[in-house]
Amino acid sequence: MIRIIKSNFNQKVVDGLLDGCLFALKEKNIKDENINISEVPGAFEIPFTIKNILSNDSISTQAIITLGCVIKGETDHYNFISQAVTNSIMDLTLTSNIPILFGVLTCQSAQLAYDRSGVDMKKNKGYEVGQAAITMAKLI
Repeated sequence: MIRIIKSNFNQKVVDGLLDGCLFALKEKNIKDENINISEVPGAFEIPFTIKNILSNDSISTQAIITLGCVIKGETDHYNFISQAVTNSIMDLTLTSNIPILFGVLTCQSAQLAYDRSGVDMKKNKGYEVGQAAITMAKLI
């Protein structure tokens, strides 16, 4: 089972990441019934959801993919969320026996986020993280 945790904040960007990720998984013949998508309000809630999966359902999980987007605004909020999410996911990755892939964009502008989540799979970071998940799952 490949688990995807998708943030609903900056939804248009994250939906583009999800499309890219699913495209990569389906390219490698991962079937819909082997993909589970959990939606959370924002990037900050992703680590809690990872921890919950690891505590309750890690046996059937081959990889966890995180998808989210934090865009810099006029306050320091961007810095706090980006750092907290990044550090928390790294901590969970290092203490887990399951690959956890980081697909959370942290962009200086909305345009940069859209550029990394569009239909061009060569630039879509969701596609890249989907490919990486398959590679890491094979290693385990």
